[in-house]
Amino acid sequence: MRRSLALLPLALLLAGCPSYDRYSELADADGLVPADRFARYGTEQAAAIAIGRAFGIEHIGTTPVELDRAIGRAKAYAESLAEVAAVTTDADAFILTVTFQSGWIKAITPIRDDVAPDRTANVPARR
Repeated sequence: MRRSLALLPLALLLAGCPSYDRYSELADADGLVPADRFARYGTEQAAAIAIGRAFGIEHIGTTPVELDRAIGRAKAYAESLAEVAAVTTDADAFILTVTFQSGWIKAITPIRDDVAPDRTANVPARR
């Protein structure tokens, strides 16, 4: 009986340890406006969804080389859109920070919904 009580604090301590998998929480779209509806709000919103979809298509692996390649390709896609003024990458957090011509700044995470970026409604023209 005493041994089982001695293990109880250890079990509670281990149960309270956080998970360090932050990507699944970051990419979880549960409770957010659906991507297609958000894209209909305007051309900048459509560009943000298209960039997120390009990032989601490219984000397949988890090795640092694969992540750098995915971020690089998503950044190149974002810079090809006429509405985009600047793109900053954060490889540690899987985020692209995009500044649009209007001054709006948006953090973009990968969107994995199997829709091609150019098939997004209202997507602006590419340069």
